Amino acid sequence: MTNDIIDLATRVGRALEAKGLLLATAESCTGGGVSQAITEIPGSTGWFECGFVTYSNASKTEMLDVSAALIAQFGSVSEEVAGAMAEGAVANSNAHVAVSTTGIAGPTGAVPGKPVGTVCFGWSKGDTTYTERLVFSGDRHAVREQTVAHALAGLLRLLE
Repeated sequence: MTNDIIDLATRVGRALEAKGLLLATAESCTGGGVSQAITEIPGSTGWFECGFVTYSNASKTEMLDVSAALIAQFGSVSEEVAGAMAEGAVANSNAHVAVSTTGIAGPTGAVPGKPVGTVCFGWSKGDTTYTERLVFSGDRHAVREQTVAHALAGLLRLLE
């Protein structure tokens, strides 16, 4: 875990604590990496509710209420599914805020229009959900690390 990621997680924690909000994560390609960064921070029990690691499509549907039809229409690596994952994390927990990650970390898994490194994010708070799609470079580790950092940075933007 890099110092930059720890710094971002610390800043997210301070922002959540200042607002009295709880966070949930819904992760696929990061496999719990965002939650790991969050729980590296002492005192995170005061602002971190839970993390969902929903690697399979079935788990996205069963744990986060992401519609199987939505996954079939757009694919699990899509902004639509990322948004639904974040909303599902809030709906299925006591959290007020959520972040989601779904992507293709590689080295395999690319499909037409979605190369290795494609990651979709969702951030949800109240009635507002933001999504974003990025393509990161590097190997599997680098893609996952960049994804964790970007997910945390997006939370900071959501909380400001």
